[in-house]
Amino acid sequence: MTTEQDSRASDAVQLAETTTQPSSVVARTSTWSVWALFCLSVGALALTALRGTQWIVSDILIVDGLTAVMWVVVTFFSGIVHSYSRRYMAGDRDIERFYARVFGFTLVVMTMTAANHVALLAAAWLAMGLLMAGLIGHVRDWEQAQAAATLARRYFLASSALLAGSLSLLAWATGTTSISGILAQADEISTSVALVAVSAIVLAALIQSALFPFHNWLLSSMTAPTPASALMHAGFVNAGGILLTRFAPVVTLEVAVMSAVVLIGAVSALLGQAMGLVQPNVKRKLGSSTIAQMGFMIMQCGLGFFAAAIAHLILHGFYKAYLFLSAGASVEQTVPKDAKSTDTGVSSVAIGAVTAVGAGVVFATLTGKSLLAFDSGTILVLVVVLTTLTATRDILRRAVLPATLRVAAVPIVVLSAITGYALLYNAISTALSGVPMTDAPTELTAAHFLALALFVVAYLATEFGWHRSSTRLYVFLLNRSQPDSSTVLTTKAEYNDV
Repeated sequence: MTTEQDSRASDAVQLAETTTQPSSVVARTSTWSVWALFCLSVGALALTALRGTQWIVSDILIVDGLTAVMWVVVTFFSGIVHSYSRRYMAGDRDIERFYARVFGFTLVVMTMTAANHVALLAAAWLAMGLLMAGLIGHVRDWEQAQAAATLARRYFLASSALLAGSLSLLAWATGTTSISGILAQADEISTSVALVAVSAIVLAALIQSALFPFHNWLLSSMTAPTPASALMHAGFVNAGGILLTRFAPVVTLEVAVMSAVVLIGAVSALLGQAMGLVQPNVKRKLGSSTIAQMGFMIMQCGLGFFAAAIAHLILHGFYKAYLFLSAGASVEQTVPKDAKSTDTGVSSVAIGAVTAVGAGVVFATLTGKSLLAFDSGTILVLVVVLTTLTATRDILRRAVLPATLRVAAVPIVVLSAITGYALLYNAISTALSGVPMTDAPTELTAAHFLALALFVVAYLATEFGWHRSSTRLYVFLLNRSQPDSSTVLTTKAEYNDV
């Protein structure tokens, strides 16, 4: 080997080392710091669960079950993103800025969940949105990334304005600036003030959680680095459910608003799921899935089961963080081939029906929901039955196991998953026992029956493939799942420039 070749080899080794082992002090320090925060959060959760008490610091901060649970969840996901990014972001010229924003985002979310003063909550909510918009537009020289950041920033500023206005109105109506004080006087708030304040809080939550018709910012945010997308889909969008859970005593004052939340959540859940069926882009498919999951989470809040919503967002966070961080492994070249269904015919229908009914019985039994009570809990159980039926039928079609083995294996897997969800729901309910009204079932209204009818129609549409047979429906769903045009690369030359 010549001297020139030795020099080139040495340069290659040095380049490989710099791209796999970042020397950024900010990256190392923030990664260790966030894992230290995770350990402290676990300790706070243990103390809160064992003592069943809460700590209030001068009406500024409150550490209760909701705070401790979300601290553990947020710091864990942030720690995973920090560690993953050490390699993923290696060689990025703005790695320090990226880590500063991610770590700052973690601290802001922890502050938001613990805020007991209206000004602190409003400031944390605003900072959370601005930091996430910055992560979406992390690549400064990428025009589409900056357009996506600008679009997201507009949505987040609107959400912050709605929340600030609502908090100001509630503080004026109750004569206190502490959130715990406002919640304690919730029953004394006049109907008109409550309606305006609750509507603003709900709208702020819907925007942050990217529910229809505010979902476009999420579909346009794919310019964010993959670790930032994981943090967004596993953590940021969950803020809506956290906000509604914190203000449950106020939100539940207006039955009309709760009914509207159920409908909006149901429409978003079904629309997001349907958009994912027609979207070939991996990241947009994941974005559509997030819209669907957030819709179901918000729907649970509308039904009055806020603890169930928290359990759902935790499970969704784990699932979506994994999917985004492993999204690169899904990109491969394949040859189109005819899809072969492994459906077992009539027996498949029977297996799906029996499994779905069994899932409803298991969920209702473990969580204490009674179909005879005929309240919003009945709707929740029936929705679990329908979603389980859809999932079971899909698994039966895709499974490569022999037919006889699928008959036994699929019900066991599905029922085990439902059991795990119900047990987590009970654990979260116990952890949030000191938080006001985390389990407040409501009376049934026309909105509940309409939402249930939508789930039935959606199941039939999926079962019979209407989204494929109807050109008009297919085009509608494809158009709804498109990001803002200014955030999309449209030519090969633009791809090469990035």
